[in-house]
Amino acid sequence: MIKNILLSFIPIFVAVDAVGVLPIFVSLTEGLEQREKSRIIIQSMVTACGLAIGFILVGKLVFRLLGITLGDFMIAGGAILFSLAIIDIANPTKKRRLPGPELGAVPLGTPLIVGPAVLTTSLVIVSEYRLLPTMASVLANILVAGLVFRSSFVLMKFLGQAGSKALSKVTSLLLAAIAVMLIRKGLGQFL
Repeated sequence: MIKNILLSFIPIFVAVDAVGVLPIFVSLTEGLEQREKSRIIIQSMVTACGLAIGFILVGKLVFRLLGITLGDFMIAGGAILFSLAIIDIANPTKKRRLPGPELGAVPLGTPLIVGPAVLTTSLVIVSEYRLLPTMASVLANILVAGLVFRSSFVLMKFLGQAGSKALSKVTSLLLAAIAVMLIRKGLGQFL
């Protein structure tokens, strides 16, 4: 079982990409107090865990019942991310968006921590490594993402305010590119 957990951990680690999501987290939580950031981190982890485990258990059935394909799922996630990126890029003031109470759930918990890549990878590796090792690997990776987010203050201290603003704009562009990639892959499912 330990071997299966380790073998399933690696592809899920790549799919979660906590380090890649870190600049987006920093951008979305810019200017918030540490207490609020902690609440958002916990909310994102709970959302990601609930979604991932629920999807592993009933994802194929729900998709089949609703007539949803993986391509549909990728396009929807990409559209949401693209909208967030456009808001960040087009609105230059710091108060471009007041983080709502759902920020940890959407977009951090899903689709950034647990999005189409994690959900697809989980469905594939369940058949190879079994249910419990896959669920343990997903939970461990979500914990890693939470720890990475929790240490974001080190990055902010290193960059400073000007570097943070520059990083925010760059990550908005990266977020738009990730959104386009998801939409492209979703459309590729149909072609």
